[in-house]
Amino acid sequence: MDTDFRTQFVRDPAALRRNPALILNADHRPLSYYPLSLWPWQETVKAVVLDRVAILAEYDEVVRSQHAAIRIPSVVVLRDYVKPRKHVAFTRFNLFLRDEFRCQYCGARGELTFDHVVPRSRGGVTSWENVVAACSPCNLRKASKSLRASGLRLKRPPRRPGTEEMHRIGRRFPPNHLHVSWMDYLYWDAELEG
Repeated sequence: MDTDFRTQFVRDPAALRRNPALILNADHRPLSYYPLSLWPWQETVKAVVLDRVAILAEYDEVVRSQHAAIRIPSVVVLRDYVKPRKHVAFTRFNLFLRDEFRCQYCGARGELTFDHVVPRSRGGVTSWENVVAACSPCNLRKASKSLRASGLRLKRPPRRPGTEEMHRIGRRFPPNHLHVSWMDYLYWDAELEG
């Protein structure tokens, strides 16, 4: 596989390809680590003009209107605190993140799908506690059989992750592009080496 394994899991809207801004909550922590809380530069400039954010760092590039010129913000902090979610949404992306982008049967990375540990045909439900990331070969091998009948074993049992746990995992999988001006704000609470 010649591309980074994470790219297929991350939305890459065209607007975020050039000069995205890192968005920090009022407590100076990113709104989310993964996917990293980013806004396109146009939205960021709009938020600056509407006084919804304060600029902490800027790119060298300037945008101009008829009446003003502004350096494009690279890091902004919200003026009002946004209360973080208490529960992690059950999405395909968050499931893959919880399982660290690895098949929970063989440990492979790459093209992942998800598998119901207790198959739906046997009464299994679609929930954090019953769904895991799986590679296609393991998913096909398991099919609608029980774990025992398939001969597969889980690397770890599936469970509902907490918000802090997901932030911690997300820090281990940074996006492919991290601007140098973001570094002081992404890992400020990481333990320093002596």
